[in-house]
Amino acid sequence: MTQIAGSLDTPLPPSAANLSRLILDRVAATPDRPAFASPTDGSWSTMTWREAGDEMMKLGAGLLALGLDLEDRVAIASSTRTEWIFADAAVMLAGGANTTIYPSTSDDDFSYIMNDSGARFLIAEDAKQAEKALSQRGQIPELTKIILIDGEGDGDFVISWAQLRELGVARLAEDGRAIEDRVGQIQPSTLATMIYTSGTTGRPKGVVLPHSNWVFQASSIEALGILVPDDVHFLWLPLSHVFGKVLLAAQYQIGFVTYTDGRVPKIVENLPVVRPTVMAGVPRIFEKIYQGANAKAKAGGGAKAKIFDWAFSTSAAIKAKQRAGQSAGPLAGVQLGLADKLVFSKIKALTGGRVRLFVSGSAALNGDVARWFDAAGLPIIEGYGLTENTAAACIVRPDDMAFGTVGQPFPGTQVRIAEDGEVLLRGPHVMRGYWNLPEANAEALLPDGWLATGDIGVLDEQGRLKITDRKKDLVKTSGGKYIAPGQIAAQFKVISPLASNLVVHANNRNYATALVSLDPEALEKFAAEAGLTGDFAAMTQSPEVHARIQADIDTLNSQLNRWETIKRFTILPRDLSEEEGELTASLKVKRKVVEEHFADLLDKMYES
Repeated sequence: MTQIAGSLDTPLPPSAANLSRLILDRVAATPDRPAFASPTDGSWSTMTWREAGDEMMKLGAGLLALGLDLEDRVAIASSTRTEWIFADAAVMLAGGANTTIYPSTSDDDFSYIMNDSGARFLIAEDAKQAEKALSQRGQIPELTKIILIDGEGDGDFVISWAQLRELGVARLAEDGRAIEDRVGQIQPSTLATMIYTSGTTGRPKGVVLPHSNWVFQASSIEALGILVPDDVHFLWLPLSHVFGKVLLAAQYQIGFVTYTDGRVPKIVENLPVVRPTVMAGVPRIFEKIYQGANAKAKAGGGAKAKIFDWAFSTSAAIKAKQRAGQSAGPLAGVQLGLADKLVFSKIKALTGGRVRLFVSGSAALNGDVARWFDAAGLPIIEGYGLTENTAAACIVRPDDMAFGTVGQPFPGTQVRIAEDGEVLLRGPHVMRGYWNLPEANAEALLPDGWLATGDIGVLDEQGRLKITDRKKDLVKTSGGKYIAPGQIAAQFKVISPLASNLVVHANNRNYATALVSLDPEALEKFAAEAGLTGDFAAMTQSPEVHARIQADIDTLNSQLNRWETIKRFTILPRDLSEEEGELTASLKVKRKVVEEHFADLLDKMYES
């Protein structure tokens, strides 16, 4: 097996010296092309690059007028919306450094991030986000101004979005080169972004990312040839997460248009309206589509269910043969056409009918889900990376759909497997380090520029990476057997249409158990079909639901090694949530938090 893949010397398309210059270059290169679209009163409002650039420059000049210095940290606490993009661009153009804060961040972590980063300014979505700082103002001494995206403020310590723009207009009237001169002072090594990881344990760590990281990633993504200027990109991912931010860097490099709406419940409604060609998402979104479509097909029963199953099995078999260089038979074209007409065209219509590809990242995507989407003509290319390497390290190429892998390294990136199986990364996208955490830096940043990811993986003969689990998430039974909870959970969520999450518990226990949380929407449909009544908590504990989950656990166990099988499980009376600290903003389970919250339920499964 290959132990190292990728090259640091791959030629890349030219890019700007810094992210700020990249923004200005994009505006100058394609001023009249559409840049951003936002939902407004039931429709979408589109801005050109010239209009967007004008807004970004005014807001950036407003920050200069407030006294923003080079590398000053500006925190942004907002949901995903076009104003977030403009706020981030304004900070870049003014030479500041964006410190991202999820809007769901607790007051305690909010003040910690503000203080640890030394943020001087806060751009808050609304009064609720501003209050997190105002209520702890005495504990955030560096904070000098809050800017409200929605709301008026007090005109002094808290100013409005419009007031920031007015300050910028006045500054540019005094000095028309204010932004240009500041951008000229920004070096590749200048701090651009401090992203605080929402990791599964401990305090968030500030990941220090200079401008050079972002322009490298932008150029590397362009080199792939996967995204093109004519693409229509639908963005709903949290922009406080590195996955969302790297898509913006790619947009500035390539020039496609982005439709932005961070309201997750609106995704299904927005897709046929926006009609994107590209959309990125986390695995849970694709799992829900997969589960929902299959559940609906089975509920229809009879001929419809048989046609549905035939279409997917036939398409998957034909495409597998074609990728292997084998003949799929003389009727392959006719069969694919019929499958598309009867089944796939209806699924494609729900996505707007123009999707070329989906991109999945942030967590492992189940191979069965990827095969299902590919069979339907909606390929998902899975990517891999960390906040610590500015999001992107590996990705599946559309012409090399190796399911179950995260593909080959990005151009300019190297991947190595250490002796203990840990995945190591090297390239210009690796972070400068964690902010104020020398011990953590010594652990993560290895000699010769390698980054220790904490992930366990293998490389195949073609240099494609497969992630098997997190190094620190492997659990060991009292019998000495290792279990990979993440892998088991990913399998189960594909098997069970009711499941939202499965948390495997086995460390130092003599057998594995699991906590199961249910998807509210799926449970509601199941309850209607089964004639169940009552609130969510009551329905989760019904015999009918327990029997359904038991059947799914049995199916899961049939696919596992004996020591991995789930001997007992408990269905939780509520879904896991980000608000309770049990999920990260990218929907990863914080297993240790869940185990603390439900310790009594876990202990009961080992009592007899």
